[in-house]
Amino acid sequence: MTDAPETGGEAAESARDLVLITGMSGAGRTEALHTFEDLGYFCIDNLPPALIGRLVELTVLPGSRVRKIAVACDVRGGTFFDDLVGELVKLEQGGHPFRILFLTAEDRTLVRRFKETRRRHPLADECPIGEGIAAERDLLEAIRERADHTIDTTDLRPQELRTIIRESFVASGHEDQLAVTVSSFGFKHGVPIDADVVMDVRFLPNPHYIDRLRPKTGLDRPVRSFVLEKPETETFLARWFALLEFLLPNYLSEGKTHLNIALGCTGGVHRSVALAEKTGTFIRDLGYPVSVSHRDIDKDKGRP
Repeated sequence: MTDAPETGGEAAESARDLVLITGMSGAGRTEALHTFEDLGYFCIDNLPPALIGRLVELTVLPGSRVRKIAVACDVRGGTFFDDLVGELVKLEQGGHPFRILFLTAEDRTLVRRFKETRRRHPLADECPIGEGIAAERDLLEAIRERADHTIDTTDLRPQELRTIIRESFVASGHEDQLAVTVSSFGFKHGVPIDADVVMDVRFLPNPHYIDRLRPKTGLDRPVRSFVLEKPETETFLARWFALLEFLLPNYLSEGKTHLNIALGCTGGVHRSVALAEKTGTFIRDLGYPVSVSHRDIDKDKGRP
């Protein structure tokens, strides 16, 4: 690498932010790309991997004002997509930093989305959609293992996905910050596959068995009071917060830019919701940007 003045090449290098958006077809790449566009990124959809390096070279030329780039790259590129891992290795060897956002969803959700939009899956020309999805998962496994951020969009509305991306990447574009996502979920609906830390709070007293509380959620004051004022909860929170206060700076020092914390109870309606909100407030008070979401809060069909 050639030497450059302090106000030139090195400054441009540190200011550039390259995000690669990839993942399963139908998992929300288009929505993600639009979000980065709103955040001021220079966005390119379906760029052949072999051209990523050339794009980076152009952004560091004298006079270039492009400092934030988001590139969507996926199996629509056909055989070109096979070169992606190799191109990422070249970027690393050349000292060009990048982050990978990997979007995924459950098979049944992807099949439904393709049927609703009447779009053709890129790998299902001559086979059922399900087989195309399975083949795509195999092709993407190596990229998924390298991902810095993995978001499961199975139960996310477009606006929720946009919020998570904004909260995560606005902060994590800076190496000295850690963006945190706190979510609640119900174990009977499955553990979130994108969670870094999972906390099971089913050991706490359950408001579901209180008739007046069953129709409410952890966002309602009576449920919050029931959950948070229990002696077991007070003891748990003291130790849980102490653990988080220890973990967060250590994750940051290891280079992690986004942490996904998931708290789960049985249905994801009462205990986990109240504790996710409380956890989000605590982490925000520590100075970290936080996004809080509740995956299963509306799934209990027995509630009004």
